[in-house]
Amino acid sequence: SIEMDPDIQHLPFLAITSKIFNAPFFSTYHLKEFKTDAFARFFVSFQHYLFYPIMSVARFNLYVQSWIMLLVRRDEPVPYKLIEICSLLGFWLWLGTLMSFLPTWGERLAYFYISHGLAGILHIQITLSHFISETFNGRSDETWIKHQMMTTTDITCAHWLDWFHGGLQFQLEHHLFPRLPRHNLRIARDQIIKLAAKHELPYYEMSFFAANKKLCGILHETAMDARKLKKGDAGFYESPIWEGMNARG
Repeated sequence: SIEMDPDIQHLPFLAITSKIFNAPFFSTYHLKEFKTDAFARFFVSFQHYLFYPIMSVARFNLYVQSWIMLLVRRDEPVPYKLIEICSLLGFWLWLGTLMSFLPTWGERLAYFYISHGLAGILHIQITLSHFISETFNGRSDETWIKHQMMTTTDITCAHWLDWFHGGLQFQLEHHLFPRLPRHNLRIARDQIIKLAAKHELPYYEMSFFAANKKLCGILHETAMDARKLKKGDAGFYESPIWEGMNARG
């Protein structure tokens, strides 16, 4: 659901469907309204070029979201909050200490970016399962299990490559059984395929490269739709950034 799934709510930088442009929508996760304003239109218009560079720095967004969850959000309690904060601080202390052994600042910065850029492969992996799948507005009329199967795509790979994908390729299995250990996800996949065949339920899977190709097509199509937006469409030109650039307000 466009309104309920934070995994597809990436304005102002990415939009995976032109349905997002129909009207401003309220995110039930972020608890705020999203608009396709002038700033979003610009970035979305070039998202098919920007997607992979953005994924190379996507890890930093997780850092920010972690601190927001721990220090800013008040709508839900965070279990073991102090342990979480200490763990995050410990990570940065460890990373800083590790990088201090490199002889120059140039090498430290290069290591910092390259290490995070390679981690971007995992971000690409998890976005594939969500970005290339069906989207809709509001609540689904389908059963819960059919809804999950319609809106999630698994990524196929050889058994010996499971370590590379980290279990993220079995995204449907993760959605259906969130606490299932990673080493059992492939077993669950085999059972779900049988279940889908028995009850005529949809089951989608494709290779990593085929999924990337499909994703690039989706991003390009949505980018072209964004370029067609006129003033007043989907909140376009209502951005505070746009108003500031034009000395408004």
